[in-house]
Amino acid sequence: MSAPNNQRLIGKETMKITVIQQDIIWKDVAANMRVLEELVANAGRSDLYLFPEMCSTGFCMQPEGVAEEDEGLTVRLMKRLAVEYDAAMAVPVMTRVGEKFYNRMYFITPEGVVGKYDKHNLFEYSGEDKVFQPGEEKVIWEWRGIRLRPAICYDLRFPVFLYNMAEYDVLLISANFPDSRLLAWDTLVRARAIENICYVAASNRVGADEYGTYKGHSVILSPYGQTLAQFGDGEQGSATVELDNEMLQKIRVMQHLNR
Repeated sequence: MSAPNNQRLIGKETMKITVIQQDIIWKDVAANMRVLEELVANAGRSDLYLFPEMCSTGFCMQPEGVAEEDEGLTVRLMKRLAVEYDAAMAVPVMTRVGEKFYNRMYFITPEGVVGKYDKHNLFEYSGEDKVFQPGEEKVIWEWRGIRLRPAICYDLRFPVFLYNMAEYDVLLISANFPDSRLLAWDTLVRARAIENICYVAASNRVGADEYGTYKGHSVILSPYGQTLAQFGDGEQGSATVELDNEMLQKIRVMQHLNR
């Protein structure tokens, strides 16, 4: 990582956010849960932990026998960790509800599951739209005074869908963006921060699966698009930044006056 863990920003209204960059083990929920628990333990204390897309299985288009039940094994682990660390967990899981499958991000606090977001823009090139149901709702969560907008991978390419009318303070992005599209990833996460005047916390995977290889490039960005923390190529681990909400509101006032 080119920025140290626990980088501190000065301000009265702050929240620590941790991005996890994970080498996902293909279609092995139990093994991935062990990795996730270890990564959280090594990350140290934070207010919120963000994980890559489908972090318990990989981006798999054959969900039968692999997808977890709603609030299944991974969610139960995250409920325990949320209580243990007094934190929120934003964790995307391949989920089965009845006969339908969802690419779903759960928002879990010490009180339990308090929010769910189903990926809205499904990646047609991979056939995701043939397997999973699209989410229909725009979702915003609030945690410890900070408003959070979840997005999953391909959602990142739709600026109108993510357009921010000062409704949220942090854009949470979980992804499986491969090496072949890494330039798009690096460019789009920064663009979303600048155009929406918000922090961006973006978690991408590393490693390899049936579809390709992944270098990660997970990142935390300021509302100016400045890098607050980032990972080296292929590095599994975590990065933590303390976000300054008071500074964000001042930036928004200045940007409004300059228009």
